[in-house]
Parts: sequence; structure tokens; C-alpha cells
Amino acid sequence: MMFKGVGDGRPYPDHGLATDRDWAEIPPRQVRLDQLVTTKSTLDLRHLLASDSTFFGDLFAHVVSWRGELYLEDGLHRALRTALQQRQVLHARVLELDDQGRPTTAA
Repeated sequence: MMFKGVGDGRPYPDHGLATDRDWAEIPPRQVRLDQLVTTKSTLDLRHLLASDSTFFGDLFAHVVSWRGELYLEDGLHRALRTALQQRQVLHARVLELDDQGRPTTAA
């Protein structure tokens, strides 16, 4: 299986990071695809195949770590491209949340 799981929605509390500028405070790191649970179960192929799909957004996927799971919040198209290129590691910004949903990483 490509991902650890496929979800449809965010099971974690709202973390307050709304813009790419908010996420930019978190340095990217490598995350294995098979450790990720998606928060979207569908993908628009036009977005996946667009040559400029990251032109206006963050170059890195956004992942939320909560209660021992890694949730792919934004960047499903990047993760699928990674898998199609037969790579197992994705560069992502990982926001760590405590059990109450408060950020524990600098954000």
C-alpha cells in the first residue's frame, strides 16, 4: 500500500495554521509515504498533472503529527507524484500537535 491509510477529513483539532506563510516557519523534513494517513480521499487529476501545480503554493507538503499518526493535510498531489516516480520519501513540513491539539513545534 502506498499510504498507511486513506482518510476523508481531519481527525485532529484545528491547529490555526491557515496560510503558506504560517507553514513556512516549520522546516521541511523527510517523511515516508507509508507512514502517512491522507485527509482527502479524492484528487483532481488536473491539479495532479498541472506543470505549475506548486507555482503559487508551498513547495512542500503539509503534514500534521497527532497522537502517533502522521496526517497528510496538504500535498496529496505531491505525494502521488512521489509514488509515481517510485520514490518512498516525501519532503514535508510537519506540525507536531500535543494530545489537546496545541502546536508543539515552532509555527
